[in-house]
Amino acid sequence: MNCLLQDPKCCCYTGCGRLPPRERLATSVHRQPFTAARQSGQSSSRNTRRLCCRVTSTSDPSTSVSTSSPTYSPHQKGLPQSQVWELDFCSRPLLDERGKKRWELLICSPDRKFEYSAYFPNNKINSTQLKAALLELLQQAGAEKPRQCRFFRGQMQTIISRSLTDLDIAPVPSRRCFTLISWLQERLENLYMKDPGYSDKAASLFMLDLQSPQELPDNLRGEQWNFVQLPLSALLEELSQVKQREVFGDTFDLSTADAADLPLDALIPGVAVFSKRAVPLAAWTSGFELASLVADTDRACVILETGVNQRWRYGSYRRNPETNAEARQWEDAKKTVKGLHFLALQKDEEAEQCAGVWLLQDREPPSI
Repeated sequence: MNCLLQDPKCCCYTGCGRLPPRERLATSVHRQPFTAARQSGQSSSRNTRRLCCRVTSTSDPSTSVSTSSPTYSPHQKGLPQSQVWELDFCSRPLLDERGKKRWELLICSPDRKFEYSAYFPNNKINSTQLKAALLELLQQAGAEKPRQCRFFRGQMQTIISRSLTDLDIAPVPSRRCFTLISWLQERLENLYMKDPGYSDKAASLFMLDLQSPQELPDNLRGEQWNFVQLPLSALLEELSQVKQREVFGDTFDLSTADAADLPLDALIPGVAVFSKRAVPLAAWTSGFELASLVADTDRACVILETGVNQRWRYGSYRRNPETNAEARQWEDAKKTVKGLHFLALQKDEEAEQCAGVWLLQDREPPSI
């Protein structure tokens, strides 16, 4: 990666944006083994840190099944032809003529060229009915079955996973449903709240039940890591290689994350991990649905959040006022760029190219 993320002449997160003549993704510090720092008592945040690796349902109701279509009032834009879907299946703050909550199925492609919505009565909420709706959708002329389908509601995992698996679509619990969550918020403001059946008392508040951090699998262990930052323009250049499948990683359109208006010189905070086995490390990491990185000053480590609610102890540091201050500054830096941050994996700080880059975002869960 050809951009320095830390300027050795200034504090990492002051936002000054000064770059030295030779640009690289690198720690701007003297590399010192973590163990040596511990033995000598040198615990400054400018020491390179060892990657301390500690990385890691709802039942399906047995309701009677009708042979008729389970949905009503379906709406669709475009044809399902994307390799990836984002799906939500949950109750809405809408009451039907019986005073019962309406349920809704939402499906979209990440680029929103395809959108599908259909309401369900609350007595037809099971995997059989959901499968029937998906099958009806895929039987349209020109429709293509996706390779995988992301969903963010862990409490619906059993129903959704069973329906998708029966159709040979890989179910992927993930908080990387950026397009779907934006669409859901739009529907709340522009559709649900204007519906005659809307009731704020019927709203189901979505909560993330995050797990305690677990041990990181050995194959995801790096050797050293550091807090870093990169101008948005340079980060987008690196992510273009992800889109072209030249390196491992994952990205998303900034417009789906309410971040399209960020200036290209905005400094995006990240974590850089260095490993001699960077390529296999990136390959194994790509098997996880990365959600975000969190600097946890109580545990003196960086927490990697994956899937819907999984958490892993990803990188540790020796706790002292300076290192804790750096961790808090890194978290504050995320807030100034709408929660955007990234993970970069490479062989060492002198490497010209990353083996993997993931664009991440801290984002509030949907309010329904």
